[in-house]
Amino acid sequence: MHKLITLLYIMSFFIFSKFALAETIQINFTGDDSYSVEVAHIDVGDTIEWYPVDEGHNVEFLAGPMMNSLPEKSKLNAFNSVIFKIPGVYLYQCTPHGNAGMIGLVIVGNNFHNLEDIKKIQLSRAPASVLKRLIKIALSKQ
Repeated sequence: MHKLITLLYIMSFFIFSKFALAETIQINFTGDDSYSVEVAHIDVGDTIEWYPVDEGHNVEFLAGPMMNSLPEKSKLNAFNSVIFKIPGVYLYQCTPHGNAGMIGLVIVGNNFHNLEDIKKIQLSRAPASVLKRLIKIALSKQ
């Protein structure tokens, strides 16, 4: 019985410490139609919060693993928060400024298994150029 209690204690320690170690990354909408953090490397279970420091922006996911698990696009000028539970690469944009290149990447768990799918997303010239730059940045921190 003593061994069972010890085992349960150890298991609960690891479960709760994982949640206690989860981080929150804050990203602002900037006045120059970009995100303050264009490439975010996070762990599974971490949260990203987007803050409407500058008006006229939002967050809309274009690609990522299990797209049906992601929220709908956020409202303009609204705080948005997502807890990332699935490893992989996520591509998002500001709906009104996506064609101008206001996009961002989230790399969860340093997992690039769906990077080729991200590269295949049809984007206009400006965001396609920005995406190439962001992918280089993401891979350099692998």
